[in-house]
Amino acid sequence: MFGNGSESRLRDLEIMPGLLSAPVLLAAVSSSLGKPETRTAPKPERVPQTLSRGWGDELIWAQTYEEALYRAKSSTKFLMVIFHLENCPHSSALKKAFAENKKIQKMADEDFILLNLVFETTDKHLSPDGQYVPRILFVDPSLTVRADITGRYADRLYAYEPSDVGLPISNMKKAKKLLKTEL
Repeated sequence: MFGNGSESRLRDLEIMPGLLSAPVLLAAVSSSLGKPETRTAPKPERVPQTLSRGWGDELIWAQTYEEALYRAKSSTKFLMVIFHLENCPHSSALKKAFAENKKIQKMADEDFILLNLVFETTDKHLSPDGQYVPRILFVDPSLTVRADITGRYADRLYAYEPSDVGLPISNMKKAKKLLKTEL
């Protein structure tokens, strides 16, 4: 009698092995249902940062100084390097004047390789009279920083003010002329 009962229980276990795991599954599901739902606050929508940093979103900007030099040399165009800081009121004012001036935007788009930097490079040629912002330097396709294309200030040769908006245009024209006559 004892032998028959044991055999019967073993046979029941062999027939329904899936039923043994069902209580474990049921316990796992029911424990997750009892937890309060945690909601995360939606992240604020961010405007994607472009390489233009507001200097002209329709223009094509180089990502690095090395890329800009390569593109200037291979395209035989001048490179215009703009040094600025995001939180500098002088940089912000010049950026606004630069971005809103259709003539600058058109010339920049058609005739220049563009790079704007919010940090200094290791190339000391790009800070011939110091590291200040905003400043604009021109590099010709032979990769020479042009010391003869400057702003109007004696103590900050490559500085531009928003009121100087005609000066970048004049210097861009000068660079284009040098490209035809010297290079």
